[in-house]
Amino acid sequence: MITQPATRGADSELVSASWTEPEAFAELFDRYSAMLYRYVSKRLGPEPAEDLVGETFLVAFSRRRSYDLSYPDARPWLFGILTKLVSRHHRREAARYRALLRAPVDSDVESPADRVAAGVSAQAVRAELAGALAALPAKDRDVLLLIAWGDLTYEEVGRALGIPIGTVRSRLNRGRRKIRAAFGGTNPMEEE
Repeated sequence: MITQPATRGADSELVSASWTEPEAFAELFDRYSAMLYRYVSKRLGPEPAEDLVGETFLVAFSRRRSYDLSYPDARPWLFGILTKLVSRHHRREAARYRALLRAPVDSDVESPADRVAAGVSAQAVRAELAGALAALPAKDRDVLLLIAWGDLTYEEVGRALGIPIGTVRSRLNRGRRKIRAAFGGTNPMEEE
């Protein structure tokens, strides 16, 4: 019997293959570790991100036999594991948001004029956004950030958190309303 290289299979096929060939699971790491790292580093900062991503894959590997193979995409499963690990670090996350309130804006912009304009714009909304995110209930914040920073769909967020899509919609709506209220009912990303 000839087996396909792991790089061509759906995620569910990789998980299934890893039951007898554990090294097949490494392809999931290659596919999603950078995406998970970006997401968690935005939430908790870069320091714990690498450890949490590694821990996510250790947990996923140990639970791979319980993965529902009817889902070809493992991203929601992995984001769900990561989100649960992040919840353990909630105090650090809240402290990071409080620190963002006091921190100067990073300047990765090329020209001095762009740097000044970007700094003024970012500084204007950064403190309010950090405060609004910190004030959200963790369940609402998880949904909002999985959609905004994790680029997951409503269905994928529901699978990641083990909640119905209606709950995803209501938590997202509530989170957006509270963020919008922190900005005086306006969207800070829209130009006037």
